Amino acid sequence: MPATLKSTRPIGEMMTDAFAKMMQQMMEQGQDMVRAFNPGLENIKAQGFDKMFPTMSKDMMEMWFGKTFNREGLDAKTRLLVTIAALTVLGAQAEAQLKMTVRHALQAGATEREIAEVIWQMSMFGGLPAMQKALETAQAVFAETKEKDA
Repeated sequence: MPATLKSTRPIGEMMTDAFAKMMQQMMEQGQDMVRAFNPGLENIKAQGFDKMFPTMSKDMMEMWFGKTFNREGLDAKTRLLVTIAALTVLGAQAEAQLKMTVRHALQAGATEREIAEVIWQMSMFGGLPAMQKALETAQAVFAETKEKDA
């Protein structure tokens, strides 16, 4: 005799529970990855975003940290160095994101030299102006970090 599902709840409700559990697990994984990137980000509240897009914060966490960044294979430092490479190639349009990512990479254990090498390597793909702007941006973050630590 085939196995039967014994429940007094409708199937749709059980599926909703399973989906909610899966979402909760992804959010927890996302929080773990956020802590690896930068412990200070763990308690950030994106209040301005939830008013415009009520599900954006959760959707972004699921996409970026639950499914994409929380895979095995690369540690947080390496992921951030790869992100620096991509932002370098984008040029000046990604300056704010580059600053934030350089800060996070330093906090994840990357050295100034490693960050500079990644940026330099991108000169072949993004061009010298993009590399120069990214190096200037990174150097500004290095200086800010040294001031805070002093």
